[in-house]
Parts: sequence; C-alpha cells; structure tokens
Amino acid sequence: MANKEIKYNPLNNPFIIVKYFEEELANYAGSKYAVCVDSCTNAIFLCCKYLKVNTVTIPQKTYLSVPQAIINAGGTVILEDLSWEGQYYLKPYPIIDSALRFTSNMYKAETFVCLSFHYKKHLPIGKGGAILTDDYDAYCWFKKMRYEGRNETSYWNDTINEVGFNMYMTPFEAAIGFSLMQNINLINADLCEINGYRNLDEFLLFLNK
Repeated sequence: MANKEIKYNPLNNPFIIVKYFEEELANYAGSKYAVCVDSCTNAIFLCCKYLKVNTVTIPQKTYLSVPQAIINAGGTVILEDLSWEGQYYLKPYPIIDSALRFTSNMYKAETFVCLSFHYKKHLPIGKGGAILTDDYDAYCWFKKMRYEGRNETSYWNDTINEVGFNMYMTPFEAAIGFSLMQNINLINADLCEINGYRNLDEFLLFLNK
C-alpha cells in the first residue's frame, strides 16, 4: 500500500495557545497587550534592551538575576537601600519588576510590567514570564525578539533582519497558564520571598557596581 501523504495545516499551530494566554493576561491585568517569555528575568532583559538602559537603580535586596539582566542588556546597576512589597521600578525607567504581585487591574499606564510564573508564584506554571504594556511598537518588538527575530509568518517565508533571542514560552507552558487563569482570584495579596532576599552587595559580582 502506498504511503499516505501527510499535509500540514498551518492553521493547526500549537503556538495559538500562547496568544490565548496573552489575551487572558492582558484582560485580567488591564493592559492592552501581554507578551509571554520563558522567565521574568528575560522579560526584564528585553525591556532593558528596548529602552537601551544606562544606569539603573534597584533595591539592594531583590533576586540575583535582576541586576544580571540589566548588565547583560548593557546597563550598569546602582543598589539602593529600599524596602518594597510586591513590585518596584527599575529607576528611572518605566520598567516594573512585579514578580511578587499579580492581581486584577494591576497594570499602570505607560509602563512595562514584568511578571513571573515560577512555581512559587501566583500563577505557578513552573517557569515563565510576561511583559504587560500599552505600547504597540514595543509589543511588536518584544514578540520578534523573544523568538530569534522571527516575524509571525512561516519560517520558510520569513526575512529576518534583526538579531533576536531564544526566550519564547512553549505551548505546553502556555496551556497550563491558560487553564490556571480560568480560576484565578480577582484579588491576590503580594507574595513574600521565603527568608527574604540576600543583600546583593554581599556578592563579589556586584561590589563597586
């Protein structure tokens, strides 16, 4: 018996679930757009790259990857003795690290809010992150940069003209997130890091930064 020809239907794209999850996030948080990536760290990195950050001030007690994302994006870091709950700005930029806050209508206009979906967070996918924004140009740039600079077209028809990154969220993770969003509370209290964060200037990496 002759082999049956298998035809690929481009409409059956598993990545459509990522788009559905993004729509749920934006609707819940009150932003125009949401862009899913593979971690909050990389959400922060992309925001820093987009805004071409220079000197960035952050709390001296936050997660270790935040200053590294800033440095990898070309910025320098100043550590500030500042207490915070839920979220904080990467001053003086409109970038918000919101790894510990996720609640309805939380979005602040003209900002880039970075979310975490780590297994300890409000939406415990296991790993993942997102950027909330109302900036259409930034939204389009984030979508390209997370996926090797690719456009939303067939790989064979694409013309890639920018260096991107491998930071996309997989359909598997997005499906979990989309499912969890169906039962998310409207109001969620801010989370607290168990045992708190270490002071970043305890690490040799950040001395004199």
